[in-house]
Amino acid sequence: MDLIPLATMQTEGDDVDPNEIVMTKSAASLAEIQTMVVSSGVPNKTIYLQGKVEPDERNISELTARFGGRIEKLFVNFTGQKVKKGEKMATIYSPGLVTAQRELLESISFKDTRPSLYNAASGKLKLWDLNDKQIDNIEKNGEPLVYFDVLSPVSGTVTMRHVTIGDYVKEGTPLFEVIDLNKLWVMFDAYEVDLPWIKTGDKIDFTVQALPGRNFSSKVTFIDPFINNKTRIAKVRLETNNKDGELKPEMFANGLLESKFAENSHEILIPKSSVLWTGKRAVVYVKVPDRENPSFLYREITLGPEAGSFYVVSEGLVEGEEIAINGVFKIDAAAQLSGLPSMMNPDGGKISTGHNHGDSKMTDDEMKNMEVKLESMEFTKVKTPAKFELQLDEFIKKYLQLKDAFVATDVKQVEILAMQALASLKKVDMSLLKGDAHNQWMLLQKPVFDNLNEIIEMADIEMKRSHFSVVSNGLTEIIQTFGNDSETPMYLQFCPMAFDDKGAYWISDKEEIRNPYFGDMMLKCGSVKKVFNE
Repeated sequence: MDLIPLATMQTEGDDVDPNEIVMTKSAASLAEIQTMVVSSGVPNKTIYLQGKVEPDERNISELTARFGGRIEKLFVNFTGQKVKKGEKMATIYSPGLVTAQRELLESISFKDTRPSLYNAASGKLKLWDLNDKQIDNIEKNGEPLVYFDVLSPVSGTVTMRHVTIGDYVKEGTPLFEVIDLNKLWVMFDAYEVDLPWIKTGDKIDFTVQALPGRNFSSKVTFIDPFINNKTRIAKVRLETNNKDGELKPEMFANGLLESKFAENSHEILIPKSSVLWTGKRAVVYVKVPDRENPSFLYREITLGPEAGSFYVVSEGLVEGEEIAINGVFKIDAAAQLSGLPSMMNPDGGKISTGHNHGDSKMTDDEMKNMEVKLESMEFTKVKTPAKFELQLDEFIKKYLQLKDAFVATDVKQVEILAMQALASLKKVDMSLLKGDAHNQWMLLQKPVFDNLNEIIEMADIEMKRSHFSVVSNGLTEIIQTFGNDSETPMYLQFCPMAFDDKGAYWISDKEEIRNPYFGDMMLKCGSVKKVFNE
């Protein structure tokens, strides 16, 4: 990390803040610090969704036996057969139903004198799904019917046939499942970060892989109120007409939503590169106006949802302020070394450096020596609190799942698990670390954080793999420095063929080689280079 010496001159004036980070113009140039004026706009985001076609649950009918008996005839002989409402599907012989009809015929003679007997007998048949016309025919014929037809309650497609000719069924036994496929649902998976941008009524354009060249569109009718605790996604539902039968359940769909957040108002937008994130706080550095030399102040802000490469700012900045958007990490490191408020030390206070100067400012020589110290620091293992170790172990578990997704070359799972790993990394509480451990974690976690973001953003699987190699290198240094809570061995493995024979490392909890950089193409390519937790 390139640290830039702070200017030693004192800025004079009544409005000078003692927490200002003052830099020379040449130092700011060397640090490649860039700034921008905060402005407001209408944040928008393009959301890419994946999902599949499913039946409309409201149009699913399960036909069950209303009375026990034996299947004598089947008029539906195969799954996928279409039926109309009222069409015969099966014929059942039911001794119990014959007995109930005889009770009805016997009660007819008491219809006038004891109507309750007749009503009870006819009501029993109605409960068994016989209609008034069928009951009238029984009364007219004077003889019970031996066989009864099972009629379809809806028009649709038979998707399940549970019985065959000769089967004995009991009351409540499933017979057929019929689904009306004229209207279908398209269920998309939405990540947590996308949910603030999706609302009921939004239009989504989508295509299905099975129908190339065909474009469909519909509006969001429902957003799942729960998030899956494993995949961290919620379901977003569309309803679409399917009278021509082109769409079929289980077809994969790709959706595109052009969303606007707070469409009727303007919000403060800042680039992602301007924000430092500690897991609890979001930090920016605001440039102090009217200074001869570049000066910055630490500022904690509250972030709203992501908007592509921007964040919406809920609190902490106003339009017209100027913030650093490049070189932010170097400004923060300089602030920390000088004992000023910084990302890891919001209250200020000089870090332990082996020097004991009363002045809160550091000389140029001290800054240069500290820069050398940080760049050449050997990451020997440090003692960490048990809570920190548990949080780090949770991140390592997510990393291992991400590695397995690369082995399977499952792009969708890679993106889901990279997001979960990123969320797990953000939950690691850096305030638990003290002294030099602060600096070591700050140096080591940033490339891991940045490259997990790149894995999520990149579309090409090979580009995702290249960023995964950087994540793996960073995690290797983290484990060597901070250890991990797992008592089982962890294996540092190496593939010499990856990335044009430059080679790449990864970490596994199994000794067996399963290569995340080639998957099935070269699954066993690699070797174990080191074992942790032996």
